[in-house]
Amino acid sequence: MANFLFYAFAFFTVATAAGVVASKNAVNAAMCLLLSLVGVAGLFVALNAYLLAFLLLLVYAGAIVALFLFIVMLLDMKETESRGFGKLSLAAIILAAGLLVTGLSTLVTRGHLDTGNPALTPALGTDIKFYAYQLFTTYLLPVQVMGFLLLIAMLGVIVLSKRWEGSDDVT
Repeated sequence: MANFLFYAFAFFTVATAAGVVASKNAVNAAMCLLLSLVGVAGLFVALNAYLLAFLLLLVYAGAIVALFLFIVMLLDMKETESRGFGKLSLAAIILAAGLLVTGLSTLVTRGHLDTGNPALTPALGTDIKFYAYQLFTTYLLPVQVMGFLLLIAMLGVIVLSKRWEGSDDVT
């Protein structure tokens, strides 16, 4: 039963992630991203990592996707004509396909990761107090800086996309 759940959640996650990439509508892409995050949370639950599943749903699905949706609705994006692929886009597609083929061939030829004897491996990271201590001491500044940079990026997108009434230039 555990293998079935893993494959079901994995297929669901990959299918909805493909929906994010393939969707031309930004709202539909954000909804597919939400479903993809739910699939990843299901994978975490299948691995008995309930805290990670809860945090993923709370932080990413609850906050980040909602923020994406609000920004998309605020920007009032209009559908435009597709211009086709440029040289840079074509080079990126070829590079991504090459990396995908390399990764899959490495996975097929080398098989699975050698993890050693799990009975001899110490259980690290099982203490919530340790996570909290690390977050509020060692990693407090990087987390705050990243939050501030995301806020600046969001405000920059809003200002740059603002349509100014009665003037052609932004002053």
